[in-house]
Amino acid sequence: MNDIRTESVEDFVKAVYKLQQLHDQVPTTAIAQELNITPPSATDMAKKLSDDSRLKEPLITYTRYKGVRLTKLGEEVALEVLRHHRLIELYLVEALGYSLDEVHEEAERLEHVISERFEARIAEWLGHPDIDPHGDPIPSLEGDMPEGVMLVSLAEFPIGKPGTVKRLLDQTPDILQYLHEKGISPGVTITVTERELFDGLTHIVIDGKEHVLGQTITRHLLLSPEV
Repeated sequence: MNDIRTESVEDFVKAVYKLQQLHDQVPTTAIAQELNITPPSATDMAKKLSDDSRLKEPLITYTRYKGVRLTKLGEEVALEVLRHHRLIELYLVEALGYSLDEVHEEAERLEHVISERFEARIAEWLGHPDIDPHGDPIPSLEGDMPEGVMLVSLAEFPIGKPGTVKRLLDQTPDILQYLHEKGISPGVTITVTERELFDGLTHIVIDGKEHVLGQTITRHLLLSPEV
């Protein structure tokens, strides 16, 4: 299988895995948008990976006009790449002092080239973590995704109750830098003080400081209630 494990193939199955959380059958247009490629290129890759004679089992199933699903083998590949990516992100933060907005692009490059031995050393050094620095779950070495606790977006979080930031869904550098400037990262406590009815602006307090966030931000911050 290593013959077809190119960077573009690994990126493709990883994108499909992420999009399957939103779609039963993943449209190739959604894959194209996720990978910043053209829809015809996404369709061509889908056809290739659904019918590759070098594999005993294809990585995906592709149905014209309906979309793409990962096979068991495709999911195994996607979870392995995600494990690499998220361990690398955490290592860059914990060991090398990278900020959250810096790690994604570095991990995108490194996830395809590290050896299993190097992955094992990173995992051991980090104490075999379950989550990455953005709060995303890290697949286990056996390919299992940790079960997470029930989380609520900041856009829907109850007013007046403190909550702890657990996960940042939008990890584009500009968004992460904006959140950093506001003091928002996993582990930070937020209390919603007001939510404006018509424009969806959410007023919050962090460490005694007030901030106002729009829905672009609040929909992509996941919190758990503090006990």
